[in-house]
Amino acid sequence: MERKKVKELLSGPVIGEEVLVKGWVRTRRGNKNISFIALNDGSTINNIQVVADMSRFDESQLRDITTGACIAVTGILVESQGQGQNVEINANSIELYGKCDQETYPLQKKGHSMEFLREHAHLRFRTNTFSAVFRIRHAMAFAIHKYFNDKGFFYLHTPIITGSDAEGAGEMFRVTTLEPGNPPRNEQGEIDYTRDFFGKPTNLTVSGQLEGELGALALGEIYTFGPTFRAENSNTPRHLAEFWMIEPEMAFYDLKDNMDLAEDFLKYLIRYALDNCSDDLKFLNSMIDKGLLERLNFVVSNEFVRLTYTEAVGILTSASRKWEFPVGWGRDLQAEHERYLVEEHFKRPVILINYPKEIKAFYMKQNDDGKTVKAMDVLFPGIGEIIGGSQREEDYGKLMNRIQELGLPEKDLWWYLETRKFGTAPHSGFGLGFERMILFMTGMSNIRDVIPFPRTPRNAEF
Repeated sequence: MERKKVKELLSGPVIGEEVLVKGWVRTRRGNKNISFIALNDGSTINNIQVVADMSRFDESQLRDITTGACIAVTGILVESQGQGQNVEINANSIELYGKCDQETYPLQKKGHSMEFLREHAHLRFRTNTFSAVFRIRHAMAFAIHKYFNDKGFFYLHTPIITGSDAEGAGEMFRVTTLEPGNPPRNEQGEIDYTRDFFGKPTNLTVSGQLEGELGALALGEIYTFGPTFRAENSNTPRHLAEFWMIEPEMAFYDLKDNMDLAEDFLKYLIRYALDNCSDDLKFLNSMIDKGLLERLNFVVSNEFVRLTYTEAVGILTSASRKWEFPVGWGRDLQAEHERYLVEEHFKRPVILINYPKEIKAFYMKQNDDGKTVKAMDVLFPGIGEIIGGSQREEDYGKLMNRIQELGLPEKDLWWYLETRKFGTAPHSGFGLGFERMILFMTGMSNIRDVIPFPRTPRNAEF
């Protein structure tokens, strides 16, 4: 008999049919006459109830059917007599695949802290909260590919190992095959990277953007979606050392086109979740964040406010608020400033543009005022910045001057500069941190709880 998933049985049941279902026991209760087993197979947050008439089963057969055990059940799908479910399975046979030692199984019925579950990340998928989070994560990944595919974008795989630093941030993980205790050295006593695997220093990528631009300047519109790495020693609820980024790059888009795409993209993803993940979102709304659904609908139903960085600084300096971090023209905005603009001042998502060039990356298009660049940041309630992007500098001379001003290594960027010599074009792009998006979509408060196995300072477990 073909196995049926719990989601399928609950959504379009055929009453009276014999079915085979397999999964993990959430709970078992009952008496000497009857047993009720709540079974979950991961396909939905909802369990299916299995009813075992004890006159048909030996108690010894059911002794090991405890919380966490894995079983297969064959039985008749019937209308449920009890509260809380429409259908249940009257069991004819139960096969035990895997016992679960109750003495040592960490996920007993009581609630567990998020910190405890991080320490048991190999098992946390089995909880309602984390199964909901990771089903939503899957749905969002699928929706991202669908959105760009339907718009005619091409998915470009940019390198994970790179010889360049896209952001000029310098906080990168080195990739090497040299012996750590005794690397080869040149005559100056420096490590001789010509003898390394790639013949030069290489790192894990912080962004696929620079390579993405190369694709956009021939294919028109591309997007990347892959892992990125930052060796920042940041132990905060908003930072990971390994995270996923979505980075579209578009030829012939100016800053306004870029903003329009970012707003449309974010609204599409939220609508997709509301339409396709309703059970999981309702659960998270009731158990994790009572304002989650309200906030998702708020973003979808409101136009994003657009204003300049200079206007934002004016609003923040005149606010009757004591800031933890000082506000002033030329300073980068902190999460407290971004969230004030969104949650209190405008009460809508905000896109800030035209930042001072000193606080933005070398590749951003310079404005005619000589002080600002065509940058854009999208700010969301509860999160702050969720997207960062810009129109890119297509002028060879201006880009070269900026690279020299910042002392960046031209020799590592020769290929990037050449695109400005051979048929340059106006173009734009942005980056969306996937985990930041999942934080917003789920109401979780720590970024470590929206990626299966978080990589953070001093933690590479599992």
